[in-house]
Amino acid sequence: MRRVSGPRDGRRLGRGAAFAVLACATVVMMATASAPSPIYPLYRERWGLSVTMLTVIFVVYVVGLLGALLTVGSLSDQLGRRPVLVAALLVAAASTAIFWTADGVVSLLIARVVQGIATGTATGALAAGLVELSPNRRPQLGPTTTAVGTSIGMATGAGVVGLLVQSTSRPDAYVFPVLTLTFVVLAAVTLTIPETLAPRATGLASLRPSVRVPREVRPEFFASVPALVAGWSVTGLFLALTPSLVSYVLHVRSGAAGGLSIAALFVANSVGGLWSVRHTARLATLLGAVLLTLGASGLAVAIAVASPAVYVGGSVIAGLGVGLTFNGNLRAISAVTTVKSRSEVFSAVYVISYAALSLPALAAGLAAPSWGLETTGYLYVGFVGALSLGAALHAGTSRTHRPTGDPIRTGRESGPHSERSRC
Repeated sequence: MRRVSGPRDGRRLGRGAAFAVLACATVVMMATASAPSPIYPLYRERWGLSVTMLTVIFVVYVVGLLGALLTVGSLSDQLGRRPVLVAALLVAAASTAIFWTADGVVSLLIARVVQGIATGTATGALAAGLVELSPNRRPQLGPTTTAVGTSIGMATGAGVVGLLVQSTSRPDAYVFPVLTLTFVVLAAVTLTIPETLAPRATGLASLRPSVRVPREVRPEFFASVPALVAGWSVTGLFLALTPSLVSYVLHVRSGAAGGLSIAALFVANSVGGLWSVRHTARLATLLGAVLLTLGASGLAVAIAVASPAVYVGGSVIAGLGVGLTFNGNLRAISAVTTVKSRSEVFSAVYVISYAALSLPALAAGLAAPSWGLETTGYLYVGFVGALSLGAALHAGTSRTHRPTGDPIRTGRESGPHSERSRC
């Protein structure tokens, strides 16, 4: 039984409109996360930055994000979804304003940290809100929108900015003012969405760093970890290193190439997420892990023969794999969560995901000056391939995921005599 509160006097949006607002916020938040990546080569030329420093700029975003996930990531379970989302969107607007006025590496580092804090604060609330506002007869729509919206946003941010890089030397002067205004508007509109969770008393103790997965969720959660790590590791490769790999290893000098390569991964990611709906969570995860393995192999071949076409092909195959595994895992985990812990559980999922996104990328950035981009690229895709193969074997032998999609628990369930069983 879902509880969607708020006055019925026209001042609150309906459930469908509120769902659309949260979907839009997810897309814009993720587009902002990928938008700086195609500009990195320009930052490198403008301020003389090294590949290692560019990787550090990427990683501090994840540091801010993980810090937020560990502290305020589950705060919407206490305060409600709406106030947490409004605050996160305004912080996101502040981050893009800093990008807009950046005049050196310090500004970029501050902007990325603030952006990470905004994303980490919003992530759990957005995912939980989408589940709780999804139609009663289509409970899969919430986690599917989270997964697909994430990839569409990443693709849009990287693709649009990549095209701007090709046409102007100052794409940041165009994209970040637009994003700043968009976040302010989204924050204002979010004030009008209905609240899906009654706030409960909280205190400073709720901000204490912690990640807790309820006992009943742990089997599904831990079964999902191998595929989550594999998928988000390949995402880290694209966001941190692909623009440099395309320029200096594949010898493509087009300014748009790096961004479009990232966009190719995330467009395929979106398709994979939609495709996964046709399969059970377990089969989607297995199929995705196999495609991730094949995609990583294609990327290694592309680096070896310096072929942009093969690199794009590997990107598409890997992207399909990321979409399938991520959506399959979210569906499996969503099916066993309750409204009281949903934001907390999704925050834990993203802690694992973003650690996998950042730590291998940081290691690659530190290794690149000594080993070179080409060798570093080989090692990175080899690492991703090994993880993906392990995830495929795990998914193929695991009996944890339900063979069919169980209804997502959206009420205040706590046992066999739950609200869901009474409705």
